[in-house]
Amino acid sequence: MDRDLKVYPASAHWGTYQVLVDGDRVVGVRPDPADPAPSPIIENTPEAQHHPSRVARPAVRRRWLRNGPGPDDRRGAPDDEYVAVDWETVLDLLAGEFDRVRTAFGNAAIYGGSYGWASAGRLHHSQSQLHRFLKLIGGYTRSKNTYSHAAVEVLVPHVVGARGAHDLLERPATWEAIAKHTDLIVTFGGLRISNTWTSSGGRAINTAEPDMRSASEAGVRTVSISPLRDDTLADIGAEWLPAAPGTDTAIMLALMYVLFDEGLADLAFLDRYTVGAHVLRRYVMGETDGIAKSPEWAADLCELSAGTLRDLARRMASGRTLINVGWSVQRARYGEQPLWAGIALAACLGQIGLPGGGFATGYGSTGRHGGGATPGGLPRMPQGANPIDSFIPVARVADMLLHPGESYDFDGERRTYPDIRMVVWSGGNPFHHHQNLARLTRAFGRPDTVVVVETHWTATARHADIVLPSTSTLERDDLTAGRGDLRLRAMPQAVPPHGEARDEYDIYAALARRLGTEQEFTEGRTSGEWLRHIYEQWRERQPEDVPDFDAFWAAGSIDIPGRVGDETTFGDFRTDPDAHPLQTPSGRIELFSETIESFEYGDCPGHPVWLPSEERFGTQRAQRWPLLMIANQPSGRLHSQQDMGAHSRSQKITDRAPLRVHPDDAADRGLRNGDVVKVVNDIGSCLAGVEISEELRRGVVQLSTGAWYDPSAPGVATCVHGNPNVLARDIGTSALSQGTTAQHILVEVKKYEATPPPVRAFDPPELAALEPEDSPRT
Repeated sequence: MDRDLKVYPASAHWGTYQVLVDGDRVVGVRPDPADPAPSPIIENTPEAQHHPSRVARPAVRRRWLRNGPGPDDRRGAPDDEYVAVDWETVLDLLAGEFDRVRTAFGNAAIYGGSYGWASAGRLHHSQSQLHRFLKLIGGYTRSKNTYSHAAVEVLVPHVVGARGAHDLLERPATWEAIAKHTDLIVTFGGLRISNTWTSSGGRAINTAEPDMRSASEAGVRTVSISPLRDDTLADIGAEWLPAAPGTDTAIMLALMYVLFDEGLADLAFLDRYTVGAHVLRRYVMGETDGIAKSPEWAADLCELSAGTLRDLARRMASGRTLINVGWSVQRARYGEQPLWAGIALAACLGQIGLPGGGFATGYGSTGRHGGGATPGGLPRMPQGANPIDSFIPVARVADMLLHPGESYDFDGERRTYPDIRMVVWSGGNPFHHHQNLARLTRAFGRPDTVVVVETHWTATARHADIVLPSTSTLERDDLTAGRGDLRLRAMPQAVPPHGEARDEYDIYAALARRLGTEQEFTEGRTSGEWLRHIYEQWRERQPEDVPDFDAFWAAGSIDIPGRVGDETTFGDFRTDPDAHPLQTPSGRIELFSETIESFEYGDCPGHPVWLPSEERFGTQRAQRWPLLMIANQPSGRLHSQQDMGAHSRSQKITDRAPLRVHPDDAADRGLRNGDVVKVVNDIGSCLAGVEISEELRRGVVQLSTGAWYDPSAPGVATCVHGNPNVLARDIGTSALSQGTTAQHILVEVKKYEATPPPVRAFDPPELAALEPEDSPRT
């Protein structure tokens, strides 16, 4: 290059890479030389860093300034007016509002949900900074569990105990162990490579793809049960079983039927290591309800032949088999059931606790799964305790805002939604994660005040009364590593802050000063001093000698000591279940749970069962909306982050998210590649661009999540950019977990004949000047 560019190391949830800087601007990126499989998502960085959608100044909604706090159905309106204010004014306004709400309604009236991936940094992590601040001013209502795998988090501890659930998520067998010990992987939901490009905190190097290839070369065979062929690498010889979506539990029950019927089930394992196997067996064989869960029964549901299912069961019993249930599978109505059935199927095979065998959930769902563990922990900003014991399941945020005081069920408790008067969101985007976005907009109209601290004018920021500009990852010093990572990396500042953006730490320190808790929040340290402090605290906990902070920062990275690989989940339990019992009431794997049975939930009884969702083929609902849409994770970005970047935009069709359609379904509707279509059901509608593909089964369309919500032309569609969550019903997995169910959505697709409206998702609001009648309260 002719220009004299500076090169800075950078880390994000999609890995470690380098940014090229010319003056004050990021002009390019390139992979880290050590990364064998760098993510193409890094290409989004330059454009996103300096995009016009960056929040440059503090802004306040004019209606909030003039009318004061209170419910407002105009939040989120495309033509809503915002006023630019200076930092001192906005901080005074915000401190006054915190005081008003906590004095008049109590701290439980403040919802500090702030759910999302935010920065990969260990210090400048948006939610962590906000939650520390909120705890120190008296507490807040929090969210619990995740959109990613809420059913795993709630159900699995009942079945294998809290420690067992933790090990399944955080300490599964490494891919090296799978290559060494496993004969067959049967994965429900595939092993999608693009999902492995991302992990919380990022990976020093992306190892999942080369590890999968190494396992294949070592002789590990893979059966992928998914409506999408390319949910698993094409060149590892995976066998694709294109089952009807939402029928995974029926398939697993049929496989168990074969094991019991043909004497292939490990009855000795079931007797020693589980409770409730006799209850499960009676159900599977049809003794409970008169319906044998045979391959012939399942074949009508899953649209795989009975012979295919019998053959698969026999193959699974003939060698070391690992059953993987991807997180996508449980993000659907009754999502607990395929998880529980998967554990039960692995128990029937008798391989739980053997190297490379048993049950797993997460391979192909995130880059860290199968990448080892870091028993020495990672540096972290201390959070403290929340004085308020008020929470909701994360995916029930709209219910909470719309129905304060109403009761709901969750994990055996009858709880009540709090009356939220103030919502504070920092570094997250519910208008990406949540279901039925028109309903979420109505919900965001209910609080008195909504505050968002953000880098960009996301849809969530456009629903806020007060918007504060925060720095991006490239505009501050930090350090990072993900769980199970190889190296701790320095993240030096590469460019100056955008406009008037400030670090979240400095924003909350200034608010804490106004609310009388500055010393407690800062402990007398600047953010730079905190960075050194959390590193040195971590260093003291390590089992091996670690360089001091100055040496680490100069080197740019250090290997993480104590990294553990070749894990055998439940190995100690298998060796001696009496000496190493599970943290369940019985100390065993609970194929029947008296605890869950006692909850009397019709949508989650005491053992795994077939519960047919309405969002599947063959239902009354499908008669009107005949195509089943898979709303999976995108390959062009992490969730909705940097959707305006070059790699994400390269996948768009006429500026809209791509909708993959099977050739036969496209022909039935007269669709061609590149057409703009309207995807519609009784919940909402969106525009998308057609991509005809044979990589999915007939009757299924695929529209990945993450296109920024764009309601700018409501007369045309709920979203004109292609966000699938406008079509998803806002209903939980079950009363047990209350997780999201947005993976499977019945729709119809029609060609949009008119000229489509422009996409305005990335157009920031024009900030008006403060006028005398705005009269901000200080």
